Amino acid sequence: MSIGIPEIILILVVVLLIFGGKRIPELARSLGRAKHEYQKAKDAIEKEAKDLEKTIDAAASKADASENAANAPADKPEDK
Repeated sequence: MSIGIPEIILILVVVLLIFGGKRIPELARSLGRAKHEYQKAKDAIEKEAKDLEKTIDAAASKADASENAANAPADKPEDK
């Protein structure tokens, strides 16, 4: 079920009647700004999540390297 052209026209007429011709550009501008701010916040959160994931991966790699070094057999001098 999708919205057809008659439904879109009806919605536009109702919006025009409710808000008037002068306020519609203001509303459109406000919606555009809100969308832009939402997108900026979303991108910032995604970037922060990627940075956090990289930090976690680096810490895990370092912990694995430390664990491998601790479990490696120490060089013992050979008895002659």
